[in-house]
Amino acid sequence: MKRNIIRIDEEKCNGCGKCVTGCPEGAIQLINGKARLVSENYCDGLGACIGNCPEGAISIEEREADVYDEAAVMENIIKQGREVIAAHLAHLLEHGEIELYDEAIAILEKKGMDIPQQSFIEIKHDHHHGHSCPGSENRLLDKKISIQSRRQQSALGQWPIKLKLISPRSTMFTGEIDLLISADCAPYADANFHQDFLNGRIMMTFCPKLDPYIEEYRDKLLDIISNYNIKSITIARMEVPCCSGVTVLAKEALQKSGKKIPLEEKIINIA
Repeated sequence: MKRNIIRIDEEKCNGCGKCVTGCPEGAIQLINGKARLVSENYCDGLGACIGNCPEGAISIEEREADVYDEAAVMENIIKQGREVIAAHLAHLLEHGEIELYDEAIAILEKKGMDIPQQSFIEIKHDHHHGHSCPGSENRLLDKKISIQSRRQQSALGQWPIKLKLISPRSTMFTGEIDLLISADCAPYADANFHQDFLNGRIMMTFCPKLDPYIEEYRDKLLDIISNYNIKSITIARMEVPCCSGVTVLAKEALQKSGKKIPLEEKIINIA
């Protein structure tokens, strides 16, 4: 079947092994000093390992792959102990994989095993409403916003802004371009986003965690960078690990283009 699954760039991998410990499912192993996907049916394609890779060697692609097997994964995870079980359960919840979570719980109950309480750190009792991932944790921020008497003017200079909808042959890429590549959530976290990031730039936005078009995005960015006069590239992303995928994708496209374009990453805090 065709589904999302991780891809490891062997040239970028330095063999640090952080992705191995970041994959409680056991889909990755170090072989001859490089990380390898050794079990497709163990890889859920959710990308927990991406934030653990310091070299940006891991991405998610859509291709033909063995069906993910939660029962087989649980058999492997149970052998690794309570903490690994807890990490796996939290991982399923943070990505909203409720059916897989329920399947995992049923397997534990069938074996007469207790549900590890560690998996419920920062997770509400009703697992349909909570998760532990720092990138998707539901929270209220203690901020008081004063209503201004005069609305600020939008600095948006083009449409559309979603990378999925932008055509590499669009007239928006005329002349010298300052490019802004933003995570979907970043504009909501910075009250001055239009003035600080958007003003004078062509913007494109996507989510590296939830969008299933990563390979298409990589090719589209490469096309745009290669064929137009891009003066600068600014990355706007959140501080959470999954958002680093925006930077990884932009850097990959820039490297493949062979161009020397200034690239600046700006990280926005949640609070």
